[in-house]
Amino acid sequence: MTYKTSKYFITSSKKKIKYLFIKKNSQITVVFFHGFMSDMVGAKPKAVQKFCSKKKLNFLKFEYSGHGKSSGRFIDGNISLWTKEAKELISSKLKKKTKLIFIGSSMGSWIALNLFPFFKKNIKGFIGIGSAPDFLENLMWKKFTKKIKKFIIDNNVYNLEHGDFTYPLTKQLIFDGRNNKILNKKNYINIPITLLHGSKDNVVPLKYSKKILGIFSKSDKKFIVVKNGQHSLSRIIDLKKICYQLSLMIKKISTV
Repeated sequence: MTYKTSKYFITSSKKKIKYLFIKKNSQITVVFFHGFMSDMVGAKPKAVQKFCSKKKLNFLKFEYSGHGKSSGRFIDGNISLWTKEAKELISSKLKKKTKLIFIGSSMGSWIALNLFPFFKKNIKGFIGIGSAPDFLENLMWKKFTKKIKKFIIDNNVYNLEHGDFTYPLTKQLIFDGRNNKILNKKNYINIPITLLHGSKDNVVPLKYSKKILGIFSKSDKKFIVVKNGQHSLSRIIDLKKICYQLSLMIKKISTV
């Protein structure tokens, strides 16, 4: 059965998680993890969805609580909670012999990488797009002034203005991020890993993708710097690169 419209998954904590699962009776399921304060209706998940439909691959995308149309408040969420929600949803759709390919965008890569231990028997490939693991501590907290840090400690939430967006950062979100650090951990899984990062990404430095590659000692690793690419990597040329790399990965794991 193919679901052409989104549905809601009820988590163990009674959150309603919006998702779209397209089932094509394939052995491969591609799972898309969106970024911080993003959703599942952006250019990247749409492009990957279209690719999977064309190639007759199973495809799953969803929105963490407090994001998009899912229930809950953003300020109540954190990396641990969003990881748990993703784990529960994926587990509910997973068949024993399913081959999983995770695609993470920005924070989505952090969530996806957190799930490697839980799905190590099924995960066969990973694609990261402007990946931002450990960003709460390294790219935010450490760069905040003493005044901002004190404001967060005293008031529990700080509205960070960045470009056209306002990000409500909570104390519990920052502190929870410290319990989910992955860049200091080794992973010995042997799968193809492809990381794409824009050369003009002014949000997440290129070194974060390089640090992810350093985690994996046995994997078949590829690092692609996208010329003139911004953090979102949502230009048509960027989307084509992402889908092309996905096609290469599918060929690779289909022969295993």
